Amino acid sequence: MRIERVETYPLLYRLPEAYGDANGYKRYRTTYLIRLITRSGIDGWGEILDWLPTLHVGFRERIAPFLIGKKATDRRTITEVVNKWHQRSAAGVSMALTEIIAKQAGLSVCELWGGKVHGKIPVYASFQSYRETDDWAVRSLQQVTSQVESGFKRIKVKIGGRTIREDHKHIEALMNSLCPDVCVALDANQSYDLAAARDWEHLISRYPNWMWLEEPMPMDRVVEYVRLRAALPIPLAGGENLVRCSEFLPLLHQGAIDIVQPDPMHTEGLDAYRCQVELSRQFGYRVSPHAFDGSLSRLYAIFAQACLPAWSKMQDQQIEPVEWDVMENPFTHLFSLQPIQGEVIVPDGVGIGLEPNWEIINAMHWDGHVFV
Repeated sequence: MRIERVETYPLLYRLPEAYGDANGYKRYRTTYLIRLITRSGIDGWGEILDWLPTLHVGFRERIAPFLIGKKATDRRTITEVVNKWHQRSAAGVSMALTEIIAKQAGLSVCELWGGKVHGKIPVYASFQSYRETDDWAVRSLQQVTSQVESGFKRIKVKIGGRTIREDHKHIEALMNSLCPDVCVALDANQSYDLAAARDWEHLISRYPNWMWLEEPMPMDRVVEYVRLRAALPIPLAGGENLVRCSEFLPLLHQGAIDIVQPDPMHTEGLDAYRCQVELSRQFGYRVSPHAFDGSLSRLYAIFAQACLPAWSKMQDQQIEPVEWDVMENPFTHLFSLQPIQGEVIVPDGVGIGLEPNWEIINAMHWDGHVFV
């Protein structure tokens, strides 16, 4: 079970047209796949998100040589060392080691984690609402309509990237165009202060079909989140960029949010991610993972969600949904699961139960190296 070979696959796709959120425009999509192979031929895949040139150099010069010869079963120790150098690489290495261990045991990831509770996981269509054209709002409505017609009944759109007046107009038109059974989340990407966030109160109060308001303010403003939660008739959600369980504790202790949103790629590894999920449940909170920037990391979020006990005793309540990127991005199909009517079936095969799409890897390969 010692690691004999490390393969890296930096992948780059340049968008023909930019799209974005309150943080700015995306002009390309990237991901960084790693493949660890043991002396017995068992392999495992991981995914990392960061600036490709520096990530690639760091992984090639330090992390890959460190991994060669290590026992895959020493997952926690290996992940802790890599985390000291680069947290997001630790998350990817953790994924690959987890798959190797599951394959060695002849188990699926869910079985390795104690068995799945849910065979299907709901997903919501996640949009980047802004374009660099004057008709951005019209095009936003068109892309939402297209995904709703394809079967999604849960969607998330962006606010905070235009004036509040412009965003109000966009969201009002959107809500008036949707059937009441389509539920909507608003994501502000921490764009507002408390006063600006409260300026949404009159519009939000007009519609019943909200999922949540996501990260309207910086997540360290815990007291202001408590005040906002008491003022707005919509659940508050957040936490995608929090790395450690300790960073979630003030939010949970003080009742600052309703829905916790960890991201598997933003933690110190899958053990840390599952700790965040379980901790939130122990505090009685809902968990709806952030998983916009990766196909493999989204799959692990689905696995963790499948193993998570339901938040409610009510029989008609599903497990909380996982984010699903519906924007132009070939990497969302790297480890392909296809939503059917807004749900995905959890894979049962050994390991992750899926193979990567080599056509995408070969077509989008930016550069690569093999370490032995």
